Amino acid sequence: MNRPTILLNPGPVTLSNRVRHALARADQCHREPDFARFMLEITDALSRVYPGSRKRFEPVVLTGSGTCAVEAMLSSLVPRDGLTLVVSNGVYGERMADMIRNHGKPMEQIRCDWLQPMDLVAVEKRLAAGDITHVVAVHNETTTGRLNDIAALGKLCRKYDAALLLDAVSSFGAESIDFSGWNLQALAATANKCLHGVPGIAFVLVDQDVMDGGSSYSSTLYLDLYRYHREQKTGFSPFTPAVHACFALHEALLELEEMGGREARQQRYRYLSGRIRQALIALGIRPLLPEESCCSMISSFLLPKDISYPQLHGLLLEAGFVIYAGQGELAKSIFRIANMGDIQDQDLEHLIATFRQLMER
Repeated sequence: MNRPTILLNPGPVTLSNRVRHALARADQCHREPDFARFMLEITDALSRVYPGSRKRFEPVVLTGSGTCAVEAMLSSLVPRDGLTLVVSNGVYGERMADMIRNHGKPMEQIRCDWLQPMDLVAVEKRLAAGDITHVVAVHNETTTGRLNDIAALGKLCRKYDAALLLDAVSSFGAESIDFSGWNLQALAATANKCLHGVPGIAFVLVDQDVMDGGSSYSSTLYLDLYRYHREQKTGFSPFTPAVHACFALHEALLELEEMGGREARQQRYRYLSGRIRQALIALGIRPLLPEESCCSMISSFLLPKDISYPQLHGLLLEAGFVIYAGQGELAKSIFRIANMGDIQDQDLEHLIATFRQLMER
């Protein structure tokens, strides 16, 4: 059987056959006890992805994109009577700053160049003043493919007693996350990236003490994590979940465990991204960032001379691959290749051969 078009964009991903088949399960009412028990299985499986999260953190599941989970986290947990520091070096850090501004909550931002790491010197200087209650950052900034140094940022958060709220949308399920050492209060993630589910289900892992003893700062009904947390204790949701997306996520989580878990997935990603990077460099295509700065699931490259992104995208689409454009000021100078989802070795070899033919042409 012919392979489907291979998605090399940073989510949604090319599905495995077993996850795709899960979407065809019999229709089910979300208010039935059987479905509530099924959702409790999902939240338990989510908590097993990182064993270090099980002692303190609970998954709160929402229907929506990763951005929905991020905004629910910020809407519910960023205080109105505190001061939040946003550290940004890409589109998604900027988006979180915009969310907090739209919520009308007190915030400051340390905005870094998109091609540079977070300015931790500036962060520590600001935290040392003692009035920052929360720090907000992106773990894996897919704008460039940079894996931010959250270990160092988390150490500063612990030193200055500032709660860390983390966008882990494109890292959860692959990259390492230290739930005990980073002073994490919550992180937001989604089903349709490193977990290899489908769009429609996202979630926030939140400190249980915060959920049980705190009160929501949310000004919205749908994005109030506290309401979800209360009702999901029995497996039910306050609003209609994306039922078939839940079926797919459940199967994807089983598949992840069977392949060896988060560490094995990261190892597979590192192999794929390393082969892609090595092959394109050999063809004269330059990477945007040094390898040591990159995450495992997406790489950015400078566009080859005399070819535009639409041209490159079109040629690769003809060969059965979807790549991704740059964003903002990088839109005309880079392209991005993600390596999540059901990417098989023969897909990788076909991709490399396609690039070789394009460069020879």
